[in-house]
Amino acid sequence: MRTIVPVIIVIAAAALGGCTEGVLDPKGPIAGAERQIMFNALGIMLAIVIPTVLVTLGVAWWFRASNERARYRPEFRYSGRLELLVWSIPAMTVFLLGGVTWLSSYDLDPPRPIASAVKPVKIQVVSLDWKWLFIYPEQGFATVNQLTIPVGTPVSFELTSSGVMNSFWVPQLGGQIYTMAGMTTRLHLLADHPGTYRGASANYSGDGFADMRFTIDAAPAETFAQWVEAARNAGPVLDPQAYADLAKPSKAVAPFRYRSVAPGLFNGILSSGLQPDAASGLTHLASQRADK
Repeated sequence: MRTIVPVIIVIAAAALGGCTEGVLDPKGPIAGAERQIMFNALGIMLAIVIPTVLVTLGVAWWFRASNERARYRPEFRYSGRLELLVWSIPAMTVFLLGGVTWLSSYDLDPPRPIASAVKPVKIQVVSLDWKWLFIYPEQGFATVNQLTIPVGTPVSFELTSSGVMNSFWVPQLGGQIYTMAGMTTRLHLLADHPGTYRGASANYSGDGFADMRFTIDAAPAETFAQWVEAARNAGPVLDPQAYADLAKPSKAVAPFRYRSVAPGLFNGILSSGLQPDAASGLTHLASQRADK
């Protein structure tokens, strides 16, 4: 026993040590609320698991062979009171757990805007094989596998996919939402602590899935403004042809930027997303618009 307890403590500490950059270390209100839901669910489940384990051990100890005070009743078959107790406690637990989870999750509905006096930053997201394209429509530029947002400012994401269904996930900011070709999904996040956070695809999408990661830099408003100005003056132009080249499958793509984006590119991606060859369809759509 003297060695078992320290070993358990060390194992628990090592296991929790891996949670420093995950869902248990939130850096935004959405992630914090999601963690609270997990803790509430765990507490409710432990409220029945712990007594059940203790009762099981108590029954085994009381009805041990050496206890002459325990009554041996081989004819016992049914007890209405015991049956009511056995079923009512789990039923109440399920109703309580379901109610708490449903109400809390409803308040965190991804399309619901975050209440704030600050105007949100709009970002359009396209999942590609195997990389992420982030378009800043109001600022007029785009990035690949790199996202920078201002601290304390809500971010309104509009997401789609160039092909297969994918999943956008930033564990420390909260929210995990799917991207689908020809459709848009919406997600609202907010970072209330400056720092660099890990983003990833949470839905297997092929050979390059393991490297389909990106970083989110949450910076003060002044630093974000400086970064925007620098991004507008560096990198190529993202037009339909550049997007067609970008949409080709590639693995472990290093982050880079486009200094400007062709008008209506995101809507063009949505329109071409239902075609067999999305990139070619987008180029064809752009040429038709140019002819008009």
